Amino acid sequence: MRIRPTVADPSSPSPTPPAPAARTSSDARSAFQDSAPVGLGFVPLGIAFGVLVTQSGLGWWWASLSSAVVFGGSFEFLLIGMVTAAAPLASIAVSAFLVNVRHVFYTLSFPLHRVTGRLGKTYSTFALCDEAYALTAGEQARSWSGRRILWLQFFLHLYWTGGATAGALLGSLIPDSVTGLDFALTALFTVLALDAVRDLRGDLPTPALAIVCALAARLLFPHQMLLAAFALFTAALLTRRFVIGRKPTHA
Repeated sequence: MRIRPTVADPSSPSPTPPAPAARTSSDARSAFQDSAPVGLGFVPLGIAFGVLVTQSGLGWWWASLSSAVVFGGSFEFLLIGMVTAAAPLASIAVSAFLVNVRHVFYTLSFPLHRVTGRLGKTYSTFALCDEAYALTAGEQARSWSGRRILWLQFFLHLYWTGGATAGALLGSLIPDSVTGLDFALTALFTVLALDAVRDLRGDLPTPALAIVCALAARLLFPHQMLLAAFALFTAALLTRRFVIGRKPTHA
């Protein structure tokens, strides 16, 4: 008995792709779920920043404006002391460059090419933070769309701004004797680093290279440790990539 292949009826309607609104809603929902774990760390971190702002004698609105316009957590913590000390504008600019120059290296693997539109690319570049890079650099993020990446960055931006505003408004309720709030940023980076190491799946040379570069920068360039460490680490990664790429593969 021969089974005749079925032929699609040309008159039958073809399946229609989901509407743009449905895709946007799905991307936003997925991005919210992706950002929620980091948001749980962003909110108390932003509250700590807002509290430090009010305890330093600055207006509460300064925390909201800084978190929305600057959106650089590590530099914003540093900026509090520079503003209260009336540091020169040139010193603030140089410090901002040295602290945030690491974002230049992030662009080597950040999936900005998936984001469409000039406005979308502009905001994605502005909202590129350590946490957004860590979430989009993983194996599970290779299939994420540009909309999902933008929503992820927007939610992270919202977590930080909302937390900073809440901390600034509630800062007067927290006594000055409470210490350790400025360590919240270091704690969050430590957790992200541990997650990145687990995602390497046994690739120990990469964290070993990072430690060696950090120690070398601390010994050779103690006053420019961050910039030197990133430069050494990038050079080490490029050298390793070049050496491994030239090795012949065996079947």
